[in-house]
Amino acid sequence: MYTVERRKTQRRRVLKGATIAFNHAGGIRCMVRNLSAGGACLELEYPVGIPREFVLVMDSDRVSFDSRVVWTGPHHIGVAFQ
Repeated sequence: MYTVERRKTQRRRVLKGATIAFNHAGGIRCMVRNLSAGGACLELEYPVGIPREFVLVMDSDRVSFDSRVVWTGPHHIGVAFQ
């Protein structure tokens, strides 16, 4: 059995630190596990309490993406960039 690939753009594997920023407060640390022009897979210890929309700030190059959660798992979330 196989899964249907629904991504519009191919993602590349990465391992980059990032921050999930919201409410003009601090943020939640995460790791970006794969990345494309349209979204990313984020790894975090506890995805509970993550808002549906937030700004993802990449540590290495200080680039930010307005993001929307499209799926969640026990230690990962998938986001689409807006």
